[in-house]
Amino acid sequence: MRDQAERTNSRIKANPRPIQSDQAEAAGFLSDIRWLAAACGLLLIVKIWLAWRLDLYSDEIFYWLASTMPALAYSDLPFVTALLAGLGSALDPGNPLATRALFLIGGSCLPAVVYWLTCPYAGRRDARQAAMLSICIPLGGFLGLLAVPDVPMLLFGLLGLGCLERALRTDATAHWLGAGVFMALGLCTHYRFLLYPAAAVLYLLLDGAGHWRKRKIALTAVVAAMGLLPMLWANLAGNLGSASFYFIERHPWQFATEGLLHVPVQALLVTPPLYALLLYSAWLMFNAKDTRVNLLLWFSLPHLLAFAVLAPWADADSTTQHWPLPGYFPLLVFAPEALRRMRRWLARRWRESGAAAAQAIPAIGFTGALLALAGIGSQSWQTRLQPLLGAGVLSEKMAGWQEFAAYSGQLLRADFSSRPVIVTDNYYTAAQLQYAGITPISYTLDRDKAVRDGRYRQLAHWGLTGEFLRQRAGEPLLFITEDSTLNVEQKHEMIARVCGLTDALEQIDQLSLFEGEKLFSYYRGRAIVPPAAPAAAPCPYPPRAWIDQPVPGARLSGTTVISGWAYNEDLGVERVLLYLDGANVAELEYGLPRPDVAAVRTTESDPNQPNLGFQSAIDTNEFAPGRHVLAIRIIDSRGVATWYGRRAVVFENPLIP
Repeated sequence: MRDQAERTNSRIKANPRPIQSDQAEAAGFLSDIRWLAAACGLLLIVKIWLAWRLDLYSDEIFYWLASTMPALAYSDLPFVTALLAGLGSALDPGNPLATRALFLIGGSCLPAVVYWLTCPYAGRRDARQAAMLSICIPLGGFLGLLAVPDVPMLLFGLLGLGCLERALRTDATAHWLGAGVFMALGLCTHYRFLLYPAAAVLYLLLDGAGHWRKRKIALTAVVAAMGLLPMLWANLAGNLGSASFYFIERHPWQFATEGLLHVPVQALLVTPPLYALLLYSAWLMFNAKDTRVNLLLWFSLPHLLAFAVLAPWADADSTTQHWPLPGYFPLLVFAPEALRRMRRWLARRWRESGAAAAQAIPAIGFTGALLALAGIGSQSWQTRLQPLLGAGVLSEKMAGWQEFAAYSGQLLRADFSSRPVIVTDNYYTAAQLQYAGITPISYTLDRDKAVRDGRYRQLAHWGLTGEFLRQRAGEPLLFITEDSTLNVEQKHEMIARVCGLTDALEQIDQLSLFEGEKLFSYYRGRAIVPPAAPAAAPCPYPPRAWIDQPVPGARLSGTTVISGWAYNEDLGVERVLLYLDGANVAELEYGLPRPDVAAVRTTESDPNQPNLGFQSAIDTNEFAPGRHVLAIRIIDSRGVATWYGRRAVVFENPLIP
């Protein structure tokens, strides 16, 4: 059997050459077990460190929240991802590394699974090379850092593929059973896994070798079909809401030209040289005489072609990123042979430089994997990197949540004599508070992101949406908004909804992280009221304002005028302060007539209307020339201050000694 596997490569060559000669041309480090162990070890160390440093982001925290309420399936996914997140969290509650632990283990096992998958086709040497190449695919090397379904889905898919190949070759009952078990587990992980059993069925029916007549296939089919039960249970109980979201509601189903960039974007994500290598590997497999290779293509091409075809009509944020990843891994089986051929072809034309270029392909891919980890991991150095890179460059989705939870806990102890009902403007903020142990239950008014992510139905099923707050009538309320994710209109709508839930509402605090890149506001409600009760008045709506002059990027010199308008419904504006580079430099004159604003905007409840304008003059000669950041701070009648209108300007006045 080993000799047969070693000879497999020679059967797919158009110009037969001794296999030993080809292997001598291969990149030595790809076959060296020491290089493989070192590369895998380096990735594992980096991922463990980042998994400990980075906070859970919205998807991860929802899977954890789901794990606290076990079920066969949830509104967006079956149970496996939530189960893995919950089992990990049980090791050390509140620790992101623990929550991600089982995903880290699964991601670290992928090279070994690729080795196991490749051995029957190409022998041990190529299997080691394929294992090395598996961590050179940037998104593949990245897998395991985050607690997301891609890890178990890919792991179960490859294990199911390997078992099916061995079952077809040996007809061993254990392999038929293994194929069914892993297919079932994959179906219990994600809807996208449906492509795996679909590919298997089509291969068995269309391959022409008569595999579908084998009796033990029934065992695999029955076991695999059990994986559909969670999906069926969720959809029958929820009026097909889960399937409707994934196949209809999530996607615009309108042609978008940017979807045509799917293939170029994938080439960039995989790195262009490695992407070309994988395509060449697919071509070699397509022309192979060994019919067993067709099984690999049937498992690979549906993931690549389906998302490429659907990209112009589907959810662009997902189909252009990680969804096609499972399609690349079966191609790794013959990627070492493709690399040898590419090396020979390049060496004939450019000699040593051509051979070196081929050898660099895995290194470029592995560098891409490290860069992907560095890009996500940069959030753990948010405070240090932001002054160097500037605002708005680094993501803060996985940073600041521990600081937020600690600050919220302190505020609860200091400002509330009894534990209030905690309500947030989005579901992941609510879940972060539960994850940190700040509250056993929190509610959300989220009707935006929760709907887009297909999770509103589940939150409503758990009784965590705003509709259930009336059941807590008479209890005090703490409302938290993540202002950095809301525009003024969205914030206004949120505050209006909360004012309808309580008899009195006031802003009590604000938390600014990373120079305002992550900003939270805290509101205290005296008591939740029944449905028929009047809304709280005055309602602490956010102020609205605009700086007319100077415009962003303006180049100023000498004395310049700062002007604009501001108003605050119900409360009114008390003062407007001017800040330059974070320092207060002047108080602007407020209360100037602006009938144009009063005529266009809804300002009936602002006590200052129509006198909503502000203006003042500053002498730029009093400041150093160069770039400055200008902003205003609006203070309402209750003394609550709000930042507004941050913009960059340039002072061109000469430097006066």
